[in-house]
Amino acid sequence: MQTFDLTQEYVRVLTIATSDSGGGAGVQADLKTFAALGCYGMSAVAGLTAQNTQAVSGIHIAPPEFLAAQIDAVAQDIGAHAVKIGMLFSADVMRVVAAAIDRHALPHVVVDPVMVSATGAALIEPDGVQTLVAELFPRAALVTPNLHEAELLLGHPVGSAADMAAAAQALLQMGARAVLLKGGHLPGDTVFDVLLERGAEPQVMQAERVATRNVHGAGCTLSSALAAFLAQGLPLRLAAEAAHSFVLDALKEGAMVRTGHGVGPLNHGFSPRAMVLRDLPRAAPPQAG
Repeated sequence: MQTFDLTQEYVRVLTIATSDSGGGAGVQADLKTFAALGCYGMSAVAGLTAQNTQAVSGIHIAPPEFLAAQIDAVAQDIGAHAVKIGMLFSADVMRVVAAAIDRHALPHVVVDPVMVSATGAALIEPDGVQTLVAELFPRAALVTPNLHEAELLLGHPVGSAADMAAAAQALLQMGARAVLLKGGHLPGDTVFDVLLERGAEPQVMQAERVATRNVHGAGCTLSSALAAFLAQGLPLRLAAEAAHSFVLDALKEGAMVRTGHGVGPLNHGFSPRAMVLRDLPRAAPPQAG
């Protein structure tokens, strides 16, 4: 077999999430985001949904052992510089993913605790919330709940921007190293997101609300953009700012585009970037005997 002197590698990001047949969220949104930001995307598909811009009409979860096989196949050969975890639905699947994170020492794990779709469908089993917190939060570099998910996790409402810092602190106590609490569900013309790391002051990111109904997959896009920027080596705060900016622009560029008859997707491909390449370390020359 001919040999080649391969000197570079792609920045590689793995999504462990569920397929969205409509293409706006889930694995499809993650892979579009990775590609748009110059990363090589890989996937371990935790389940399938039958959905479009109007509703989720069916959910089929992959056998946990087959999900584990997908993660093992990627990690043992290709490897990942960061991981995004999205909808897993069941407690059994969450435990399999937690074990795989440990088995392969997967880095820069971003957990998007997906619980409810943009169209209102439940995307997690009732016993899955406790397992999500117990198994995945302690393994996460960052968790990215929206306000509805934060309320389910905390058991009380988060009703204003003033409540968000305290809610982020309470979420941080559940085990993650950092929390990005998304405030897009609050009313008003300004949207607030709060990033809180252990031992640091909250970082508030705000932007003018984009006038659009096309927000399907916005949370998936944010968490996968965060994973992509972490894989590229950005510190968390800079990665959060860059991801926030990317989602804002993708919302703006897709604001007036009709896709289906309900809640449409973002425009992930508004300004795609070239693949990011890194030089591989050169092997040391053999020592003279």
